[in-house]
Amino acid sequence: MKIFFKNPLIATVLIEKPIYEIWQHWINSDSIKIWNIPFDHWHCPKVENDVRDGGAFFFRMESKDGKEGFDYSGVYSHILPLTYIESVGGDGRKNRVEFESVDNHTIIRETFEPDSETPLAIQQNFTDSVLKKFKDFMEQDNK
Repeated sequence: MKIFFKNPLIATVLIEKPIYEIWQHWINSDSIKIWNIPFDHWHCPKVENDVRDGGAFFFRMESKDGKEGFDYSGVYSHILPLTYIESVGGDGRKNRVEFESVDNHTIIRETFEPDSETPLAIQQNFTDSVLKKFKDFMEQDNK
């Protein structure tokens, strides 16, 4: 079932790894702590991730100096392994992450409802940056 978004933003990345590797690191809490950061001076010190329909997630993202940060939490509404993850954040905004296998590579497409307080360009840049960090993490040989 396809969810409908209000004024969605979309971020996309192509990663030169097979979809089964991408999926494992996308949902693994230890991996998320490494790649789920928008900027080099940030980190993700706490991750709770119950990846199942109705399961909850919690990610703490903050600058390493502690001056900025936020919690991102919600519930997974529908998961089809290796295909997509749909969720609803604690503030009611919807998110869908799609995984598409192309040859031995994977396209990740994240569609999300923006919040009404942060400029759209900042939200787009933030999500693009996180996907780029995931790409860099996945394409490293030292995982």
